[in-house]
Amino acid sequence: MEHSFWRSRWQNDQLGFHLSFVHPILKRNLPAYALPPRARIFLPLCGKTLDIGWLLGQGYRVIGAELSELAVSQLFDELDVTPEFSAWVGGQCWCHGKLMVFQGDIFRLTAEDLGPVDMVYDRAALVALPPAMRPAYAEQILALAGTAPQLLITFEYDPAEKDGPPFPVLPEEVERLYGERHAITELSRKDVLQDSLNFREAGVTRFVEVSWRLTPKRAS
Repeated sequence: MEHSFWRSRWQNDQLGFHLSFVHPILKRNLPAYALPPRARIFLPLCGKTLDIGWLLGQGYRVIGAELSELAVSQLFDELDVTPEFSAWVGGQCWCHGKLMVFQGDIFRLTAEDLGPVDMVYDRAALVALPPAMRPAYAEQILALAGTAPQLLITFEYDPAEKDGPPFPVLPEEVERLYGERHAITELSRKDVLQDSLNFREAGVTRFVEVSWRLTPKRAS
């Protein structure tokens, strides 16, 4: 999707994807990853999610990637911290303490920029992209994070009832995108329609939230 689409969503406060609470899937499943203290967790297309503040409070280091400068500015404002800035080839890097956010084009980010990654938490990135962009996105995540484990959240609904984003991503696509290098386990599946007025108003009759654990396969 065009960069202007997402910038417009932030400028017009069209933030139906932004939750006003820490995601329960993250809180419920993170302990099972048994991450070391001060582990580095990568959040692609992070927006200003409250999950970041929660992760920081657990002692983790958080690295985000986000296109919208407005989103990153609001994130740091809401955390009530003042960032330091540095340039990178795709945009501007915002840093404070254990938080680093690469604001700009995620497809220009490199593993050298990002540094080591202990886990990827993809709450709303893969589902934000149309089908044609998802293979390139998945390849970029693998290039950035290698075989780091992932916690991935996807959605399933009838695409005839609603235009994304978020877009539906079915289990076979998760397997196709990530199955070569990760073992994929479904963690939870829930129809969250009654929790989401936006989708009820859009006429969707079923909106299923699915969480996945992606575990790196051992080299044979």
